[in-house]
Amino acid sequence: MGNGSLPRSLTQWLGACAVAILLMSTPACGRTSHAHATQDKGEDHAVSAGTDHAHEHDHPSDLDRPVSELFESVCEHEIKAFTCEECRFEVGVVRAPDDLVRQGLFEVVQPSLQTVAFPVELTAEVRFDDRRVAHVRPVAPGVIRKVHVMVGDEVKAGAPLLEIESVAAGDAHGDMLEARARLQLAESAFERAGSLRKGGLASEKDYLEAKTELDAAKIRAEAAKGRLHRLGGTGAGTIVLRAPVDGSVLELHAVPGELASPDESLATVGNNGAVWVWADLYERDIAKVMNARASGDLSAAVFVEAYPGESFPGTVDLISPSMDRSSRTVKTRIAVDNAGGRLLAGMFAKVQVFLPGEARALALPRSAVLEDEGRKFVFLHHREDYYVRRSVEVGRSWAGWVEITSGVSADQHVVARGAFLMKSDVLRSKMGAGCAD
Repeated sequence: MGNGSLPRSLTQWLGACAVAILLMSTPACGRTSHAHATQDKGEDHAVSAGTDHAHEHDHPSDLDRPVSELFESVCEHEIKAFTCEECRFEVGVVRAPDDLVRQGLFEVVQPSLQTVAFPVELTAEVRFDDRRVAHVRPVAPGVIRKVHVMVGDEVKAGAPLLEIESVAAGDAHGDMLEARARLQLAESAFERAGSLRKGGLASEKDYLEAKTELDAAKIRAEAAKGRLHRLGGTGAGTIVLRAPVDGSVLELHAVPGELASPDESLATVGNNGAVWVWADLYERDIAKVMNARASGDLSAAVFVEAYPGESFPGTVDLISPSMDRSSRTVKTRIAVDNAGGRLLAGMFAKVQVFLPGEARALALPRSAVLEDEGRKFVFLHHREDYYVRRSVEVGRSWAGWVEITSGVSADQHVVARGAFLMKSDVLRSKMGAGCAD
């Protein structure tokens, strides 16, 4: 990081435990100095440290202490706590140089007035985006004999997925062989008729009949070949199902020995970098949702049980033109980015579709507002490269925004993207130092 270079992705960066915040923190006090301090103080230091630990819950949280006090606080190593690599988390301070902000790893924003939207809550199901996947099924029934892939495998278009033994494919192969044999006979007959005609030993009628038979044999041979090709047959009654597109094997329902039917998909190939979430819009909400969508795109938030407290932003891109007669609902499609592949087809979901209102409120992006032990906080820019966490009170939330009722003013600067990394750094003492060691 010292030379300004950056990892290729935030995931690699975090996964390798090379969190930039940790690496860029002022190395004023490392583990060596800690060891010397402990040695110098001997048993007195050990007793003091133990006493401090026993009473740590008696000390107020950094969220409740004035910022000026946090930055003047001196740690046990007799330096300013916010400059100490081992103690700065106790005062909730993180150092993030400007170059990390400029290169996009962190985004700093100011609270702004936003139009408050109110949600319409719907039930939904996550499905594949049909534009990104292909479902593979046999044209004719048969028995699965070989499976060449597993779920998660990357495949290229045309790669074999599985083989099926099929009576229909065997019959088609036999028909093709027969048609080819008849074509060879017709070609020989036509050549003979042509020779006889030149020698005056065959009539024009005989020659034309031979030509007609040859043309018919060609048609039958092409038809038999086409039928075998459409079945995916390769000969000896075997059908090979191939990947229709490049991508991953997302689903696979094929076991050797099982029957395969044209009515059932055996594999799904493609990518789930984006998904569709199909929600049920009740009749009572149709008018207000349709009217709001007429004025522009509607934002939505998707919630699934697998990730409690987390939402996935999306956009309403289709409202079905027909209503389900039994449920009296209209299918509504929400397009959701799924670059991390966390949303899985088949998940049940709850959706909030946000309809714009008239009220405005001071708000921050949802990513800026974090929580620890039931308290909301943000990372506020204090001075130079230093950010400090501060308690905030929140109100309504909608479409990626959170209303701020107290704790931050409109002229202050707050970390939005990258705030979670700062939280991981500051709270690492609760989780164990881990890779910070």
